[in-house]
Amino acid sequence: MVIWDLDISKRLQHGRTKFELRVAFESDAPRLVLFGPSGAGKTQTLKVLAGLVRADRGHVRVAGRTLYSGSHGVDLSPQQRRLAYVFQDYALFPHLTVRQNIAFGRRGGWINPPRRMRDEPAERWIETFRMQSVADHFPHQISGGQRQRTALARALMNEPTALLLDEPFAALDKGLRQRLREDLAGLQRELKIPMLTITHDDDDVQSLADQVIHLRAGQVVTGADAAQADEA
Repeated sequence: MVIWDLDISKRLQHGRTKFELRVAFESDAPRLVLFGPSGAGKTQTLKVLAGLVRADRGHVRVAGRTLYSGSHGVDLSPQQRRLAYVFQDYALFPHLTVRQNIAFGRRGGWINPPRRMRDEPAERWIETFRMQSVADHFPHQISGGQRQRTALARALMNEPTALLLDEPFAALDKGLRQRLREDLAGLQRELKIPMLTITHDDDDVQSLADQVIHLRAGQVVTGADAAQADEA
């Protein structure tokens, strides 16, 4: 079964700088990695997939669902796509505790969960990620690894159809990265949720990839071009 099916085009412009994103691939890999140097278009591709940026044309399909089709007028909202997106900086709410941040993932609108509320699904994720001891702490009071786990737990609260990770270990020190890679790989196997990770780190590829899609200058590259992209 094809899990990831993208064929998208997007023109981006910042001042006089223009960037053409033209990415097309299909994959049945449960753990897919988009790999390439900074500026290759990895994050923009992820945002188009998630519905945070609208493609100019093409289609996006995940696990058989059409999330975007320019030719058929389909453009589901990020909420309708049911994809869990974990940002590189985790995007936690600084004024909410770990427990509140996780519970926020299940609430509609922008009403903060009460601090002393116990949400049963949130409590299950707190236990799964071994966060009981810091559940009432604020983001600035916990470690980088704990912040990442909080962001993952929040993203998984609504039982998404796939997990999207933007450079998930870039903000962590080297000693912590490998342990968290192993934790994440184990979680993906346990949940059996398709996972797409973007990175420029070879170690992430070794730990998290069933298949690698190489990007350079906004396009998929293969063969010798992919080897050159790795070295860039």
